[in-house]
Amino acid sequence: MTRIVPLNKETHKSLKVDARASAAYGDNQHFTHVIVNEFPQLLVHYPILFSKDRNTGEFHCGVMLGFDEGENLFLEEWRDLQFYRPLGLQRVPFYADGPAVAIDLDHPRVGVEGGMTLFTEHGEPTRYLQRIIWAFQDLKPGIEVSRHFITRLLELKLIEPIDMEAEFDDGRIVNCDGLYTVNQETLGRLPDAAVVELFRRGYMRLIHYMIGSLKQFPVLARKKNGRILQGTERLPGMQTSALG
Repeated sequence: MTRIVPLNKETHKSLKVDARASAAYGDNQHFTHVIVNEFPQLLVHYPILFSKDRNTGEFHCGVMLGFDEGENLFLEEWRDLQFYRPLGLQRVPFYADGPAVAIDLDHPRVGVEGGMTLFTEHGEPTRYLQRIIWAFQDLKPGIEVSRHFITRLLELKLIEPIDMEAEFDDGRIVNCDGLYTVNQETLGRLPDAAVVELFRRGYMRLIHYMIGSLKQFPVLARKKNGRILQGTERLPGMQTSALG
């Protein structure tokens, strides 16, 4: 159930929101959508990839956070504010309401004792709410730019499926299906005019961010393997080997 209403400094002056990262609030996602504006912050932590909407077939940009459904390997770092948290998760339980902000009063984050207040005693947005407002200022144009970026890459046949596989010390091999990246061979064969166009539109920089972020995949695999080892290190006679 949702009950989305415009945010009001009088009606909601004492309302509190729990802004902490938590699986209980829906942060336990192994892949989440992002916008291109976020790429500079994302590439140092997460593999940035494309995925398809199962219902529409539409492509989206996103980041890998784990390997299994409901697995987010970064929750602990997000709680300690060590890593950048994608805007799409930061903004929950808020929504855009034209130029204003709305809130889902039925979301479990809302009304939590000890949560973040939204307005000062003078009716001004608190620092927390101001960050949400700034997030929406990035999200709205970012969604549009992301859509145009993906459309142009599809026109140039620059999006291809990527084969990503990880092997863990518990013997399990995980194939990450349904993910896509930039076809570097096709990119290298583009005519000069197309390369210049991509550069001037800022798309070449985004492409390089995506390609560079792939080095985070083995880092993510080692992170999961460390969790597996933590769960087995107390078992007698258990032998493990380092993940390559």
